[in-house]
Amino acid sequence: MSSKETIDRVFDGRVAVIQRRGGYRFALDSLLLARFVEVRGRERIVDLGAGNGVVALSLAVLNGGVAAVGVELQEDMVDRAGRAAALNGLGERVRMVRGDARDLATAFPSGSFDVAVCNPPYRAPRSGRVNPDRERLVARHEVEGTLADFVRAGAWLLRHRGRMCLVYPSERAVELFSVMRRHCLELRRARFVHSFAGDPATLVLAEGVKGARPSLTVLPPLVIYRGEDEYTDEMAGLLKPGKSPRVPERSPPTPDTSPRTPKKPPRTPKKPPRTLKKSPRALKKSPRA
Repeated sequence: MSSKETIDRVFDGRVAVIQRRGGYRFALDSLLLARFVEVRGRERIVDLGAGNGVVALSLAVLNGGVAAVGVELQEDMVDRAGRAAALNGLGERVRMVRGDARDLATAFPSGSFDVAVCNPPYRAPRSGRVNPDRERLVARHEVEGTLADFVRAGAWLLRHRGRMCLVYPSERAVELFSVMRRHCLELRRARFVHSFAGDPATLVLAEGVKGARPSLTVLPPLVIYRGEDEYTDEMAGLLKPGKSPRVPERSPPTPDTSPRTPKKPPRTPKKPPRTLKKSPRALKKSPRA
């Protein structure tokens, strides 16, 4: 390993990732994405724009038996992710390949995978500060693939009813949902991520199902911090290597503790009921005051 590289461990040290010191380095959003994915049995997973491989490696470690393929454009990152797979003892279950999300039809047949995951570049080509480091630039800006390119690739690679999970800035959530539907990925689960309770959301986690009917579940918000540098209990649990805690689909109803106004006693009729002088058939009706 080069002196310009580091080995960084997550999930209580169970997942080791090799990164360049001055290059692109994964952040918390990648770990949230890995925890958001619901893996079922020995499913085939593809990680689009895999970078240093943190999502693919984490999914393989946290879900024993699954096989993952990481697709990354930048050759140096492919090399590091491949070495990290061997370091984690996942050489037979995690494979890294160099590929362009804009041109995967020749690399993989349609319907090759059960699950696609993606942490795409967040920024448009000319928005924000453009990083002079090429590795960081490609990872953060849409210079080598737009959101639509990655979603289109995921839709191509998935089998019918396969699932695609993404993490994206909440300010671009409408764009994300629109692009997913345009490529026949019907939104099924969404969860907004907040730095602190009461703050606006910063990220959204989304799952779309290929060829499914509309049926969206918006999960309760995920709050990262409860104090400076202190994770919430849920966030701390997500960073542990065990099974991801189940998120309730609906929050329990909040009990109404507001004081109730006592009911008024029934009013006394001003006049006594009239005596009915009609046929017996009319007696079935209630008298009117």
